[in-house]
Amino acid sequence: MMKSKVIGWLLAASAVLLAPGCDRNGNPMEEFGLDKLNTGVSTEADVRGVMGQPDSVREESDGGRTLEYPKGPEGVRTWMFRIASDGRLTGYQQVLTDENFDRVQKGMTRDEVRNMLGRPRSVVPFKRKNEEVWDWKYLHVHEERLFNVHFDMESGKVVRTSISEISGH
Repeated sequence: MMKSKVIGWLLAASAVLLAPGCDRNGNPMEEFGLDKLNTGVSTEADVRGVMGQPDSVREESDGGRTLEYPKGPEGVRTWMFRIASDGRLTGYQQVLTDENFDRVQKGMTRDEVRNMLGRPRSVVPFKRKNEEVWDWKYLHVHEERLFNVHFDMESGKVVRTSISEISGH
């Protein structure tokens, strides 16, 4: 009887320890250190202290900046942190989501897609099809997949999107 209580307690404690926590904004933590950042309070220096050097920094028309942190090529997340002109964090999100993929539309430019999804995992030209295909690894439910954006090589505009299963998963 005592042994089963101890095992039950250990299982319950393990579940609590393994469950993902939430950041200060109530979002589920998907990246180590996000719980240290607080929208409206944390600064760009705080973000860099937690996340490290960004892959790219985009200057926005309102004087703010967007810091990009892709976790590929093997990772399945890309983080975008929005810093206001006063240097404070206004928000962040993991951008490799079905909702963002649905926003990629025929006729968009390479820059528009890059700004929305971050740096692609790979860029492959298909000369016979006159297409250049960019892909991003992402997590769909519990399965890794590739989201592909097909650009016309001449115009540099989206012609279509597709999803690829990753073999062996």
